[in-house]
Amino acid sequence: MSKWVYSFSKEKTEGNRSMKNLLGGKGANLAEMSALGLPVPPGFTVTTEACIDYQKANAINEVIKSQVVEALKLVESSSDKTFGGGENPLLFSVRSGARVSMPGMMDTVLNLGLNDETVEALAKKSDNERFAWDSYRRFIQMYANVVMGMSHSLLESTLEDLKEAKGVDSDTKLDAKDFKNLVKVYKQIIAQETGKQFPTDPMEQLWLAIEAVFGSWNNPRAIKYRQLNNIPGDWGTAVNVQAMVFGNMGDDCATGVCFTRDPSTGDKKFFGEYLVNAQGEDVVAGIRTPAPINECSKNDSNRNEKTLEEYMPKAFAELTDLYQQLEKHYKDMQDIEFTIEADKLYLLQTRNGKRTAAAALKIAVDLEKEGIVTKEEAIMQIDPEALNQLLHPRLDPDATKKIIAKGLPASPGAGAGKIVFHSDDATSMNENGVKVILVRQETSPEDIAGMAAAQAILTARGGMTSHAAVVARGMGKPCVAGCSEILVDSKNRTMIIGDKKYVEGDFITLDGGTGEVIEGEVPTLDAEINADFAEFMSWADEIRTLKVRTNADNPEDSETAVKFGAEGIGLCRTEHMFFEPERILAVREMIFADSTIQREKALAKLLPYQKEDFKGIFKALDGMPVNIRLLDPPLHEFLPHSEEEKKELAEYIDVEVKTIEDGCERLHEFNPMLGHRGCRLGITYPEIYTMQVTAITQAALESLAEGIDVRPEIMVPLVATAKELSILREILVATIDKIKGDKEFKYKLGTMIELPRAAITAAEIADHADFFSFGTNDLTQTTFGLSRDDAGRFLTEYISKSVLPNDPFVSLDQEGVGYLVKFATEQGRSANKEIHVGICGEHGGEPQSIDFCHRIGLDYVSCSPYRVPIARLAAAQAVIRNK
Repeated sequence: MSKWVYSFSKEKTEGNRSMKNLLGGKGANLAEMSALGLPVPPGFTVTTEACIDYQKANAINEVIKSQVVEALKLVESSSDKTFGGGENPLLFSVRSGARVSMPGMMDTVLNLGLNDETVEALAKKSDNERFAWDSYRRFIQMYANVVMGMSHSLLESTLEDLKEAKGVDSDTKLDAKDFKNLVKVYKQIIAQETGKQFPTDPMEQLWLAIEAVFGSWNNPRAIKYRQLNNIPGDWGTAVNVQAMVFGNMGDDCATGVCFTRDPSTGDKKFFGEYLVNAQGEDVVAGIRTPAPINECSKNDSNRNEKTLEEYMPKAFAELTDLYQQLEKHYKDMQDIEFTIEADKLYLLQTRNGKRTAAAALKIAVDLEKEGIVTKEEAIMQIDPEALNQLLHPRLDPDATKKIIAKGLPASPGAGAGKIVFHSDDATSMNENGVKVILVRQETSPEDIAGMAAAQAILTARGGMTSHAAVVARGMGKPCVAGCSEILVDSKNRTMIIGDKKYVEGDFITLDGGTGEVIEGEVPTLDAEINADFAEFMSWADEIRTLKVRTNADNPEDSETAVKFGAEGIGLCRTEHMFFEPERILAVREMIFADSTIQREKALAKLLPYQKEDFKGIFKALDGMPVNIRLLDPPLHEFLPHSEEEKKELAEYIDVEVKTIEDGCERLHEFNPMLGHRGCRLGITYPEIYTMQVTAITQAALESLAEGIDVRPEIMVPLVATAKELSILREILVATIDKIKGDKEFKYKLGTMIELPRAAITAAEIADHADFFSFGTNDLTQTTFGLSRDDAGRFLTEYISKSVLPNDPFVSLDQEGVGYLVKFATEQGRSANKEIHVGICGEHGGEPQSIDFCHRIGLDYVSCSPYRVPIARLAAAQAVIRNK
């Protein structure tokens, strides 16, 4: 019989932390902590496989139900409480738990098991009627929203109305009678809105809650989060059913979240927040501004609050011992949720904490220096994509800044844009190219799409561990949270600070590192590489075997890439050099030429430009290889399109405008990406490639004379047959030999493999090539028969329906396109043992694709300058992962 349910308690624990795929991250860690003998409330985990089974059948099968009932009995025995009745009622939290952390994306129900009878028993047992009825109203609020599908605002507004009527500003100032009345009103609203009575049978509550959490795997925000973080949709979520412990039982109770190191900076300091007489949702939802757990957790908003260390010194001391034990055990910074019930500490969760890239880097380096992890373990702790955060701009410290408010520095970085108050607006404006700042009272999981679209996030409420802060750090977005100086009116789309009103569309700038909110748009500076980054990347370079080059077309990009650790240029697109205003007319003159002589005349105007471009690149890459792709683009990209452009060209080459119009018509191609481009241009108009090779050779010889080490690799694009390369190689070698004479000049001449036929006949082509470079952008297009420019209209649907695991233009299709790359590499090397092989498509900077390139033994990958560090780290991780 399949096992669908795993128990965890001090008496019996059936899982461990290695079982994340089955138990989810939360369930695996609860089991691990239980096995370590830590103070974890007992419970059980319903597996991810049960979720997948539920999704298929739209019901929980009877075997799962029977195993849940058996596990429930173990919790009753361990806790000495009874679910559904008795003098000491057992209540449950029902929480999701995917393989990887998805904070707030799926649903949670707390205090499950309460009804009109058990609430009285709880009140009597705890001798705290207010606590019992507070828990009951919380349960109804969450259950109505999560399980019954009601809008959270309907019940929340009733609570706000009650506080206003009573003249209080906090839930803690309401009494038991208030909550009793609130429960009665809640039930009436639920009956009116849903046509159903609130369920009173605890087992019915449990089954429906488990189903709701399973179902929340496919709610819109969870789907969006998975898309943003490349999490497969067929993983499913586990459900953790755990005995409730109560942080809202009185002033000797509390709940909080803590990090074993600062998640924003990575500093080695115990950092966290807590609330007295509260439940965990109050902290993470940002409904109340929490207090600091210790002195170093203080900030401007909580500086006058009593720390947990002062308020509950015994519990704080125990928490300190436990966090140190957990960090050493997991060998990483931990994010811990805890509850204190009647001065007794309980751990509800631990996980590897989400952090900024700068913090992650510092933590990894520090953990290695402290002897907690090895260099290889440190390397594996950093998501390569997270390095993007380190390379983004920061505010110019010398710029004039009008600071209008200050909140908590929840996630560093700088962002500027137009104010928007709703997630949907942020998404639509971003799609239209408008930079926006999402401003909210507090964010909720429903805001995930808007947060992803925004340049930065600003909230009026919430602490450093609120939803906005945690999600923003995970995304690498700047965030200022808990900015109490702002008054947000999302309905009327305004933000008031002091006596000034800001409306939607006004520009503001956020500094997530300082918490400053600044009026207008502030200039930024490029990021600086610090010592931790340099040391960490040196470890990656020691480990990796793949070389990392860059795709760059000018000296500026080349210098940037070298600064980031590039070891050469893997793709220099020469056509990008032709689009500058003073050059495009000469290019068009060449295209419209009627004879070879006229074409050569136009090309002669371009040659000096090309030569100077190449000299600048050779200088920037002194001693490193430079792979130069000869002209490749479809001709239509160079044609004049507007009437003004056509008239300008007609005057430039002294012809009638009608001649230009006729020429455009004659040169029109129905499918230009498969048209007269690449080596086909070189075959039909060899003078084009002759000019380019002349420029390369002259630039190389002049650079050598200036003491610059040049290593050009001349690449012929879009080859489909060995004969094409053979013909062009003969022409190009003859040109080079004629120019260099008896001067020493080393170079390589090879081709880009970007057509399936070229990959299939790679052994023949290798006879005429010194290298292969895989152009996986076009190879993906031609293998799938997809247009990269148009496929985005339906690829998201393909991915959501699991037709494809991901966008093949983002992550290399290893089974199809990857097979061709592997086959061509093997065939090319079998025919030419000296050939070197790399990849220069966009996949060269994508971690999964880099792992594949390592496994099939390529010599290098090439990517855009700002992705070079990502590629270096991913290449090192590939070595470690594939040992």
